[in-house]
Amino acid sequence: MTTDSFRFVGYPVRVHAGPDAISSLAGEVDRLKAQRVLVVCGQSVAEKTDLIDRIKMALGDRVAGVFSGGKTGSPVTSVLEGVAAAREVDADGIVAVGGGSAVVTARGITILLAEKGTAQELCTQYPEGKPPVSPRLMAPKIPNFIVLTTATTAVTRAGTALIDPESGHRLELFDPKTRPAAVIWDEQALLTASPQLCLNASASCFTGVASALQRTGLNPLAESDLLEALRLLLDNLPLVNSDPKNPAVRINLCAAAFLYNRATDAGAGGSALGVVTALAHSLDTRYPECGHGDAYSIVTAPGMRFNAESNAAGQASFAKAMGVKKEGMDDRRAAAAAADAIEALFKGLGLPVRLSEVGVPEDGIEVIAEDAMTDFGLHRNVRKIQDVDELKGILTSVK
Repeated sequence: MTTDSFRFVGYPVRVHAGPDAISSLAGEVDRLKAQRVLVVCGQSVAEKTDLIDRIKMALGDRVAGVFSGGKTGSPVTSVLEGVAAAREVDADGIVAVGGGSAVVTARGITILLAEKGTAQELCTQYPEGKPPVSPRLMAPKIPNFIVLTTATTAVTRAGTALIDPESGHRLELFDPKTRPAAVIWDEQALLTASPQLCLNASASCFTGVASALQRTGLNPLAESDLLEALRLLLDNLPLVNSDPKNPAVRINLCAAAFLYNRATDAGAGGSALGVVTALAHSLDTRYPECGHGDAYSIVTAPGMRFNAESNAAGQASFAKAMGVKKEGMDDRRAAAAAADAIEALFKGLGLPVRLSEVGVPEDGIEVIAEDAMTDFGLHRNVRKIQDVDELKGILTSVK
């Protein structure tokens, strides 16, 4: 057996997990000499949990202020309010408390606090007929620390997607310097999220793992992380509903998201389901009542079916990892079995698998498809997208 050449650079992050893991914040903040920390969260965290009080107890007078204006989807307007709050208290660090929206809002604040220019100027540009271009964001960023309430793949990413309230489009900013210095998986914090919210946050992680495992020629570091992430997801996702008060389930899902992100750093990123990413981004941006995970639970199976002819071997490999490739199956049948298994999994968890389940009308299909045509993920899909009608076809199959 031979292995192709590959390169892996480990991203330095410190993870603290378990009961009262929040108490580890003080040491992490002190390690980076931050003295005036802004806590960033949404209203639900601020008003319906004791997490802000626990963070203040852990950090004491290091907490310079609390910004509880984080919004679902991280719209630019709320991020700019956070920038103003950071400037008002002269923040030299940020603690994000919550799920993906809090994490992304905090990253957006660090970028717009440091860089000259608007989010519209700093985001990835899509020149007509040319590849996308991501501006280099070189200004130093203040450190950020994360206390999670849900497992999310947003946590250790270098990309930050903010919603432009005028156009409704995602603005994609890329800066590895905004990755967190430390991540906290506190048992009590993770149990503040409802089972439904927990599942919704983990659905996109499952799709990411499914996509990455469809890539042929994975190096051993990436493949081992992905296979363990898949095992953790398959074992623990059903337990969110059946054993909702078990903190180990939530921590295991956080571990799955962490392993998936580490695998992408090890070269697992790719083009297997770029069309799914693009459609999911457009769907949850245009329809806020559709959760981030809801969008993935709806479009993953049809996206796989759309790509099957161009990636039958990769999808068959994933079917084997899922345990649904039976003896004698050729690649096409195995690919179909994998798509069916994903749809059945999401449906069994109580997640939507049809657009009508999240309030998308017939005429919404065209809007979602047109938006997705300018998403970064679409340009990396394993099957080249010829026109918007192909995207409309995928959506129509699950209307």
